[in-house]
Amino acid sequence: MKLPRRQFLHLAAGAAGLPAVLRLAWAQAYPSRPVRLIVPFGPAGATDITARLIGQWLSERLGQQFVIENRPGAGSNVGTEAVVRAAPDGYTLGLFGAPSAINATLYDKLNFNFVRDIAPIAPIVRFPYIMVVNPSVPAKTLPEFIAYAKANPGKINMASPGIGSTPHVNGELFKVMTGTNMVHVPYRSAAAVMTDLLSGQVQLYFGTTASSLEYVRTGKLRALAVTIERRLDALPDIPTVGDFVPGYEASNWYGIGAPRNTPVEVIEKLNKETNAGLADPKLKARLDDLGGIALTGSPSDFGKLIVEETDKWGKVVKFVGIKAD
Repeated sequence: MKLPRRQFLHLAAGAAGLPAVLRLAWAQAYPSRPVRLIVPFGPAGATDITARLIGQWLSERLGQQFVIENRPGAGSNVGTEAVVRAAPDGYTLGLFGAPSAINATLYDKLNFNFVRDIAPIAPIVRFPYIMVVNPSVPAKTLPEFIAYAKANPGKINMASPGIGSTPHVNGELFKVMTGTNMVHVPYRSAAAVMTDLLSGQVQLYFGTTASSLEYVRTGKLRALAVTIERRLDALPDIPTVGDFVPGYEASNWYGIGAPRNTPVEVIEKLNKETNAGLADPKLKARLDDLGGIALTGSPSDFGKLIVEETDKWGKVVKFVGIKAD
């Protein structure tokens, strides 16, 4: 039977639109089973707690369990690769941040490209750092510290929880921008750093607010500056590094990503619900308790942050010549 031209064109147009209708229906039904949220670090830290907070929120909003799966190893590369290799169906997600951006250049032979292979969904939180020194250091202010470091090249020990860690590259950027010469002393954990910093075995550390704030308040450590572009509410009298070193900014940040080619409808749905969570006063208060600042934004906003930070830290890693263990 031969169809009239108008009827044929009508049917053809309907068939062409069918995939879009099916994708929309599938996205509306998502998720129909539990979702894995891979954390590329061990349990109990601020990263893990952040994932559990947002995972609980998404579970309640979307009616399916978001299961947190800790996959530590190789400075977060093990967990990142697990997400990259997963099916792009929205049922495997990852929590990604500054360590992944640093690793993109720090490691010579990765089996993935972080910028290319991860589809950004939503930013979640930014963690500032506090530049703290042992009270035995005579400098009371950041300008005094810079002058002291220049007058005593190679005599200040700058600690970090490992080569290529966020505190390490924060310190290396500071050294480059101030023309100071300090000795990097890597440890295996932030707890080990704090033990030696408090005893005076090392003098300088770029510590998280969560790990450093109480020691600053009790006078066991001296805060010289904070690393983000504005002062912290918890330390209103402490300036930013950028107040004296124009252009300096450093922080840790985390957001949710998925394997590339994950359907855009799923990404948009997850972005909408994540942003709703970050607007919730209770969830924001929990992030505040961790020393974090809630971030909101579109998938493209998060993608821009990833690209900018990967480029920024890549330049630092190359310029200084940092190599992974």
